[in-house]
Amino acid sequence: MHIGVIGATGTIGSRVVAEALERGHLVRAFSRDATEVAAGETRSRITWASLDVLDAEAVAAVLPGLDVLVSAFQPGNASLDLADTVRRSIADAGVYATAARALLKALESHPRTRLIVIGGAGSLEVEPGVVLADTEEQLHETLDAVGLPREYAAAVRGHRDALNVLRTSNRRWTYFSPAEDIAPGERTGRFRIGEDQPVRDAEGRSRISAEDAAVALVDEAELPRFVQRRFTIGY
Repeated sequence: MHIGVIGATGTIGSRVVAEALERGHLVRAFSRDATEVAAGETRSRITWASLDVLDAEAVAAVLPGLDVLVSAFQPGNASLDLADTVRRSIADAGVYATAARALLKALESHPRTRLIVIGGAGSLEVEPGVVLADTEEQLHETLDAVGLPREYAAAVRGHRDALNVLRTSNRRWTYFSPAEDIAPGERTGRFRIGEDQPVRDAEGRSRISAEDAAVALVDEAELPRFVQRRFTIGY
């Protein structure tokens, strides 16, 4: 399988790349400026290219030959500078919906290519019909618990808006909501899958490692289960 990964140097994107390569897939890795990364790349079955996810024509140009395009887009590289990514996300929370529109526009000329968008947990339901992004007190409590400023609520709602953009499309999209608490950790390959509600452990926590998120994402790329749907995972 030939998998493209936008945001391939980020926390989740880099792990999707590693997981896909480990399973023997071909990977086309994209970042805003891939020049230095490509020069230092030593792994086989991977090529690097620079790409602006907000440029629909540029995205369409890289789609030929790809079976699946995974977008781990963030307005910054959280794995290198989380504070910068948070600042950028708050400053332009509408960028996630803009990226979703650009990706869907690119797919118009390549409707057979599957799209998997890595979004946020804020669009998950805290009770039937009520999503976390639409609350205030509970959203603030969640942000406090994972160490993000309350102003990041704007970005949480931006991710929710991106999912709503995808939901208007008949393209072959999938939206992935990670657990509320996601960070680099261990690849266990053991987790539970959900759809519109967070998956919580025995202590009531919604958590997952970035490594296991990558496992779930490559699983979905290999065996589609959530076409035109959202899914989530947790321990």
